[in-house]
Amino acid sequence: MDQPDPDTAHSRWLHRLTILAWIMAAACLGALVGLSIMLTPDRYKPWTPLTLDVPSGPLVETKLAQLRGDFDACLTTLESGTLGFSIAEERDGAGACGWEEAIVIEEASAPFSGPQPVVTRCALAAAFNLWERETLLPAAERHFGEPVTEILHYGTYSCRPVNGREGARLSEHSYANAIDIAGVRLNGGRVVRVQSGWNGEADERAFLRELHEGGCDVFRGVIGPDGDSRHLDHFHFDMGPWDFCR
Repeated sequence: MDQPDPDTAHSRWLHRLTILAWIMAAACLGALVGLSIMLTPDRYKPWTPLTLDVPSGPLVETKLAQLRGDFDACLTTLESGTLGFSIAEERDGAGACGWEEAIVIEEASAPFSGPQPVVTRCALAAAFNLWERETLLPAAERHFGEPVTEILHYGTYSCRPVNGREGARLSEHSYANAIDIAGVRLNGGRVVRVQSGWNGEADERAFLRELHEGGCDVFRGVIGPDGDSRHLDHFHFDMGPWDFCR
């Protein structure tokens, strides 16, 4: 009877040991990956829904874009924020104008000036809530040491082409998918307007540029005074299909 080759047996033993080592290493790696996922905040995970009660994180634009096609998910997101709202009745305007899957903002951290009511598409409201919480309110405290008591705006819905140019595509305002912010009123009564403050006093210039930059972090479309002559007195924020910051 032939005796087993010691070299062959040793080789088989090393092979099995190597396989076992790889299995253990893979298990350890899987455990580390799982632990890492568990410890990573949801705002850094692309598959978790956006919530408005924690810092937004680097995936905020992607998560906001997902809300545009999922009204139920968007309402759930809004409920996690600080806006008081109700669901708006659908509106059919002239031609393609009007809105569906929109909400009425009934309460924000600071009241809105006229026009009222403030009706917006849901994802726009979510983006506004983030901008208000993460940019507007802390910027006012940082630059002026006062809270904002009123948000001055020019409305959300207007059935018209872009910049009122005949023959142009419809503005996002035609779908209540944009809001024009003209300025703010502070607790002490001071009013900071885009029109006078963009090139005005140093604190107003810095404050308004921070609002513009913060808007570009959450809204799809942003136009300010440097964008074109039609926006010298307000910031245009929208959640349309085009991504731009001017």
